[in-house]
Amino acid sequence: MRVAATALATDVACLLVFATVGRRSHAEGLTLTGIAGTAWPFVVGAAVGWVLSLGWRRPYALVPTGVAVWVATIVVGMLLRKLTNAGTAPSFIVVASLSTAVLLLGWRAGVVLLARR
Repeated sequence: MRVAATALATDVACLLVFATVGRRSHAEGLTLTGIAGTAWPFVVGAAVGWVLSLGWRRPYALVPTGVAVWVATIVVGMLLRKLTNAGTAPSFIVVASLSTAVLLLGWRAGVVLLARR
């Protein structure tokens, strides 16, 4: 259970980094509430991905956990942003998809590579 908690915390940290970098690149305030306001739809999406993939069983696996978490992060996150009248421009969807793929799948790929050594 400790491994799963660490992996989940890593996903949340990655999404907070994503939100922070995004807010900074758009000259938005870097307050805790601002970052949380930007990150929460994606964190909820990641949680959905964890549940759908039963992520606690194989938290470091790229497939199914990593891919499910990433896809749910984008799909649910964008739906929540749309429902709350936040931006969902096509360019944002592309950037968010690529950025979260690098973050959520990248750390898992690193763990897999390190485990093989």
